[in-house]
This record gives sequence, C-alpha cells and structure tokens, in this order.
Amino acid sequence: MFGKMPKGRGNEIDDAVLTITQREAAKLEWPLRRKWAKGYFVVSAGLLAVLFGRVVFMNVFQGGKYGAMAERNSVRQIPQTAPRGIIYDRYGKPLVGNVPSIGAAIVPVDLPKDDADRERLRNAILSVLHADPVTVDAVLAVREDVAQVSPILIKPKLTQEEMISFAARQKEFPGVSLFKSAYREYSDSVIFSHLIGYEGKITETELSEGSDYLPTEMIGKQGVEKSYEDALRGERGYERVEVDALGRPKKLLGSVAAKPGNDLILNIDAELEKKTYDSLQAILDERGLSRGAAVAIDPQDGAVLALVSVPGFDNNLFSEGISNDAYKSLLSDDAKPLFNRAIAGEYAPGSTFKPVMASAALSEGVVDERTEIESKGGISVGSFFFGDWKAHGFTDIRRAIAVSSDVFFYTVGGGYGNISGLGISRIKKYAALFGYGSPSGIDLPGEADGFLPDQEWKKSTTGEPWYIGDDYHSSIGQGFITATPLQIVNSIATIANGGTLYEPRVVSQIRGVDGKTVQNPPKVIRDGFISKDILRIVREGMRETVTDGTAQSLKTLSFPVAGKTGTAQFGTNGRTHGWFVSFAPYDNPKIALIVLVEGQEGDETYNTVPVTKDIYDWYFRERLSGGDTGGQ
Repeated sequence: MFGKMPKGRGNEIDDAVLTITQREAAKLEWPLRRKWAKGYFVVSAGLLAVLFGRVVFMNVFQGGKYGAMAERNSVRQIPQTAPRGIIYDRYGKPLVGNVPSIGAAIVPVDLPKDDADRERLRNAILSVLHADPVTVDAVLAVREDVAQVSPILIKPKLTQEEMISFAARQKEFPGVSLFKSAYREYSDSVIFSHLIGYEGKITETELSEGSDYLPTEMIGKQGVEKSYEDALRGERGYERVEVDALGRPKKLLGSVAAKPGNDLILNIDAELEKKTYDSLQAILDERGLSRGAAVAIDPQDGAVLALVSVPGFDNNLFSEGISNDAYKSLLSDDAKPLFNRAIAGEYAPGSTFKPVMASAALSEGVVDERTEIESKGGISVGSFFFGDWKAHGFTDIRRAIAVSSDVFFYTVGGGYGNISGLGISRIKKYAALFGYGSPSGIDLPGEADGFLPDQEWKKSTTGEPWYIGDDYHSSIGQGFITATPLQIVNSIATIANGGTLYEPRVVSQIRGVDGKTVQNPPKVIRDGFISKDILRIVREGMRETVTDGTAQSLKTLSFPVAGKTGTAQFGTNGRTHGWFVSFAPYDNPKIALIVLVEGQEGDETYNTVPVTKDIYDWYFRERLSGGDTGGQ
C-alpha cells in the first residue's frame, strides 16, 4: 500500500524537472551560438540540395539517355546477315552458293577490363576457336571502343569441334559470341576465280568509307562479287534479345527477317569457260610455261562468253577466311595468281594491231586495196635497219595482213619511199577509235587503260624527240603501245561486226527475289567511224590468214575462221608474248576470241593457234550445232 504524498511535494518535483530540462536545452543551444556550427549545417543543407538537384536532372532531363544505356546493356539487337544472291551462267548453272555457318565475334562492351583477364581470354580464343591472332590482338587492343555493342568478326566459319568446345567452356569467353552466317562456296574456283572474284571480311578502311556495313559482315572483293556488291548483298535482319551480365542471349524478344540479295545471270558460258581454261593450261604445261589469258565475246552485242586468266587461285580460301600465311604465299608467287591478266595485263599487242593499222591506212588514203609494197626482209633508214620476220615480196593490204608483213606496215605507218605514212598522231587517233588507250567499260573492277604514246609524251618522259623508228615500232604494235587482251579482242570484234564498238558485259540480267528481272542491255560506245567497205577488206585479209597465211592449221575446221597472229618481244632474253585473235564463222560471226601465252620462245603461232582450234572445235560442235547446252 502506498502512502499519501505530502501536500505541495508534487509542485516541487515539477519545478525540479523543469529546471533540469532548461539546463539541458541551454547546453544544446550553446554550440549553435558558435559560428563553425552554423556553417556545418549550411554546408549539409547545400549538399542535400545538390544531390536532390542531381537526382531530378538525371531522372527528368537525362532519364531517356541512361534508360537507353541500361537497356543496351540488357537488351541487344543481334544482326542477321542476308543471304547473298546466287550467280548463274547463261544457261542457269549456279557458279556459287551459300553454305550456312556459325561465326565468332567479339562484343567490346562485354570484354573484361583487367589485362590479365584479357590475356586469358586471348589464349582461350586462340586455343579453342583457332582465330587469327593478328585479328584477335587488334580487337583486344582497342580500349577506346569499350562501349561498343556491335560485334566485331574474328572468325567467319567455325568447325563443329570448335563450336562444341566453345559451348562447353563458354564461361571462359566473356565478350565472345557466336552468330549465324553463311559463306560462299565457289564451283570450279580456280577456273572462275578472276571472273567471279570472292567475298571477304570487311576491312577498317571499307568501314570508314561510311557504307552501311557492320564489322561482322563480308563484302565483295574482286570480280563480279565486287562490281555487283549492291545487288548481291541483300538487306540484313536482326533479332532483339535479352542478355545476361556476360552478354549471353537469354530471351528472344522479337525479330525482323533478312531480305536475300538479288541473283545474277551472266553472259558467261560456264562450259566454254572451263574448256578455254583447260586448253590454255594444257599448252602451258606442255611448254613449261605458267602464264596466259583468253577472252571470248559475242561480236554482235559485246556479251562476254568466257574470261580466263592463268594461273588462277582458289577463291574459296578467301570466303572461308584465309590465313595470313596462305595470303602471303599468293602474294609472293612469281606467277602472280591474283593478277587478272585478261583485263589488267598491259602488253605490246604485236601484229594483232595490224588490222587496226590497215583500217586507218585505207581510211586516210595512205594506200588503197590494190597498193603493193615490196618486202625484202626489212628496210634501212640511215644507219638503222628495221627487219621483217621474213622476205614476203610484193604484198597488197590483204596479203600483208595474212602473212604479217612488217615492212608493209612500217611503210603505211611511218612512211617510206613515195608513201608518206600515217604518223603517230593519226595512228593514235584510229587506235583510240577502236578502243585502245582507255578502259572498255567492262563490268568488272580493276581494268587497265593500256597506253597510246605521242611525241609530247616521249619528250616529257624521256627527254628525247620522236623518231621515225618510233612510228615504225608503233605500226606493228610494239614500242610504247600497250593494250589488254580484252581491248584487243574488242577491237577485232568491231571489225567482225562491221564497225560497232560495244562495251563488254559480263552480267546479262539481275533477278530479284520477287522474280522480276532487270536487263543489262548492249551498250554501244561508238559506231560508223570506219567505212564498211574498208572493214570488209580488212576481214578478207584476216580470212586469208587462215586460208593462206600464218594460221593455216585452222583450215581443217568445218566452219570458216578469220584471224591474226602476233608476237611481241619483251625483256632482253629473247622471249615473246604470243597472240592469236580471231572470229568465227567468218561470214556471220558468233564469237571473237583472243588467246595470249606469256614468255614463249620463237614462232608466234605454235602455242596460241592450237589452243584456239581446240576451243572452236568444241564450241561449234557442242554449242552452235545443237549439242549440250550445259543447263536448263
């Protein structure tokens, strides 16, 4: 039981409590009267205001940016390469196809930041995926691209064993991902290598040119693959996926299908291409030689029927990802297998230039079809002697073409006796009209110009004046004149068809995925620049080359052929380049063909004419006489 509290005692206690509370409050108020304490609270309030302002700024004004960054780190748009268009020959035979594959790429934003971790990743990539170390090192070394989410290709095609090993050890590959792709598989790759070209990994230079490509994509590098890249490549699609912290896809959120590229139908006859290659390669092997070229075109419209350069190379090496060692081996090969001799090789045309000279001489009235010039084996000008390959006696212009009389063409080109000659200015004028000295415009990359000299060029280049001997050498296709095999055969096709110079075309049409086609019609460069009667005389001389001249072995064919042999010396070892350019049938030409053999010895006909005969025999028997058409 509690007793009663004494009267007045409660007020005393309340007063005591109040006194204590006031005393404690005074203690708390005391530091606030200090200046440093006031400053402390002001700074704290300011910091809180700044932090609040930053939060507002990042959420309100920068929210979209950082939201996108967060989404980018968790959601990726994975590109899906579009299937490239298929390339067919004129009869529907596919010359290249697409083979599905899995490639490997590095996503820079997912790479480890620590150098030791990167070195472990590098070793894993090289030992498991067997990627090119130069490519891998280049990607791993670029630190400024750490925010890049676009994958960079390190290997376009993995083997099944490599894919299995990657899947089993995936945690060892932060930043490395696999993607669906396809590589090109080329049929008869060595034969068609210069014509079709190849696709390869896009380079930094190509990417920097501002084109719409990704670092994982392939691009046409040579041949038709390069010149028709825009038509062949298609439009890529993509998959939108959610990824984990290591960049590995976890969930598909959506996709857009890729649109395949357009198909190409070529003017090329695949079987003729192979026959031409095989015939040329056989004569080279027989003679211990290694280099040559051949081009066949339709004189009536400029369609390219075959285009061969020997040696070729395996373009499948590039589509599958060529190693540095293999590429260096191709570059160091003395025979230059990567060089397309058919359109980029510049050679002295030799006597194949004489039909053009004959056309010029008749057009300018230097001689007429009855003029005869005697060849005693050469002509002398002062102390200089300009030899013929033999003494031909008196020849008119037809006979001069047939037996390839150098003296006749020395005379009409540079002048001799009572014949004034064309001179280099008019020689250059007519050569240019027939397509010499400038690209033909063929739809392939890398075509050379050839070269036509003149007095000013020689003076500025060598410091020497132009001599009559320079006219003589030019008149027989030697000296400073150079041309490609394509330019020469195109000039002869112009003579064969009556005077129309066409732009050569490899591609006939472009066919879209919807089945609609875009034609690549014949294109006339020029026509009507030479009288048809004059061209008839020149053709008769070329026909006589076969019936009674330097290519009589072709008389045994069942159809009439017209042509012109030629040689051109080069170097100081007595070797020559051998030529034969022709068309058939003589009265209604369907094909014009040139064959070049580099580095032969001696006679101008024993290499190129037999090759021509073998090709023509097959072509007219199998193609133009109801034989196999090689396709649909």
